[in-house]
Amino acid sequence: MCRFLAYKGAPITLDKLLYQPKNSLIRQSYKAQERPEPLNGDGFGVGWYVPELDPEPAVFVSTTPAWNNRNLRYNAPKLRSHCIFAHVRAASVGDVSEANCHPFHYKQFLFMHNGNIGGFQAVKRRLRSRLSDELYNWIQGQTDSEHFFALFLNNLLQQKTAKSANDAVAALETTIAELKEITGQHGIKEPAHLNVVLTEGNWLVASRYVTDTALMPPTLYHSEGSHFECENGVCRMHRTDPAEHAVLIVSEKLTEAQEDWHKVPANHVVIVGHDLSVGVLPINV
Repeated sequence: MCRFLAYKGAPITLDKLLYQPKNSLIRQSYKAQERPEPLNGDGFGVGWYVPELDPEPAVFVSTTPAWNNRNLRYNAPKLRSHCIFAHVRAASVGDVSEANCHPFHYKQFLFMHNGNIGGFQAVKRRLRSRLSDELYNWIQGQTDSEHFFALFLNNLLQQKTAKSANDAVAALETTIAELKEITGQHGIKEPAHLNVVLTEGNWLVASRYVTDTALMPPTLYHSEGSHFECENGVCRMHRTDPAEHAVLIVSEKLTEAQEDWHKVPANHVVIVGHDLSVGVLPINV
């Protein structure tokens, strides 16, 4: 299963998240600490927003291992954003190709997944049949992740209101319920692990979820403070100015400062609002 991180707050350069922390996402690409298999070398992706130029995010993906990509290493200290997604992939469903690398991008939305949908090949046709023509044709890759994102978008975009974080949570719960219905009808006994995070650049929604309540989903943490800073190789979430705020959502703790990280309970969702307020609520599916 993959590793990811999402950041929302004061603008920060990518290298302060991807390279500088002791347990940075780049390190997790070859030496993950909180999953049985430490290697996540089947490609990577980064997405970030520059709203003064375009409401849609920039996305850079590659099939090379994240630890060995010269372009990423060169550009990370020179790219700065208030909203950043990054993902290192351990392929389960789908070839090693750029079309299968996260984060997936649809208009202003970004989406990443750590996990898998058990029995996906048996339900893929049924799942796709529920999509609008636009979303059916939008899918470019083979992964269960991209198909789950498409089903989520299908539910979210049916709502006529502005797409708030609460709308996204409602659409996520509907999507999980649909997936459980489809897999149940096909007699799928394998669980779906659904650690996902999504944004439209202003809010974040992340889940730690598994369909079999007898199991534990992969790890997920959040951290919040005034700003995340790295100095002389030491990275911390500082709490110096109550008027400022920053939030990180990660598959693994980036640092050894245990007090900075809060484990998300199983089958819960983290909601980061436009104002960077953080809520943790149960997923009611």
